[in-house]
Amino acid sequence: MTATSGTPEGFDSVTETRVRAARAIVTPAGIEHVTLLDEKFTELRTKGRKALVCYITAGHPDVVRSAELLAGLADAGADVVEVGVPFSDPMADGPVIQQSSQIAIEQGMTLEGTLDLVARAKPTIPVVLFSYLNPLIAAGPNVLDRASHAGVHGVLVTDLPVGADPDRESWLGDSPLSFVRLVAPTTPAERMAEIARHGSGFVYLISRLGVTGTRDELPADLEQTVARVRAETSLPICVGFGVSTPDQAARVARLADGVVVGSALVRAAGESVDAALSLAASLRKGIDEA
Repeated sequence: MTATSGTPEGFDSVTETRVRAARAIVTPAGIEHVTLLDEKFTELRTKGRKALVCYITAGHPDVVRSAELLAGLADAGADVVEVGVPFSDPMADGPVIQQSSQIAIEQGMTLEGTLDLVARAKPTIPVVLFSYLNPLIAAGPNVLDRASHAGVHGVLVTDLPVGADPDRESWLGDSPLSFVRLVAPTTPAERMAEIARHGSGFVYLISRLGVTGTRDELPADLEQTVARVRAETSLPICVGFGVSTPDQAARVARLADGVVVGSALVRAAGESVDAALSLAASLRKGIDEA
């Protein structure tokens, strides 16, 4: 598959059927699709461990180093990696990730290039495609199947609130990928429950209002917010936005099922791949010692 390809070579209806049926279990309610993401959280729960979810921007600081980082995060201790699709109007992102997206775009990175990056890097941990809605729509109706074929296991769309576009939500929810949904600390309980019903994989809890970025302190009411979300869903809860140090990661790990770190890793990746992997390893250590 190349960065400009449409349907990957050899990707036909038979392959698509195999991709969809690759992991499925029969429940009393019928057949339930189970992705590698579901399996990872089940494994972690069985071992009494918490997930380290690492965000990187595809193509930052360049394609070669981005692929090296993506391939190396598992050995550094990451359990899941979110691969951000560079977008020209990243309204939910702070200055660090905005800048990384701009750098990647200037070097020609696209959604197709992001899928190609994942396919070539072959990460050994679950991959969540982190995107805004427009790039997904522009990529065509079979983009989620192509993503699955490339080695992606989940998708998170930052600008598609529950109920905003039921057809698009069904398209995402019925795909081979886990459909990870966002919950904010101000979300009412009823809406939290609705978000959880329409999501899968895990719930991404935004720790605070505003854009992504490192913070000196975690929100004082984070424990209460996690408890509110847990009361509405059985999905794993991962907390992100503002987590940047091993100490913060450890504190979050005591409350939630996983810790998401983005801006701090992207900033470190701008220095070197080794710096980013070293940070991931220190975050893993902090979580394991929590």
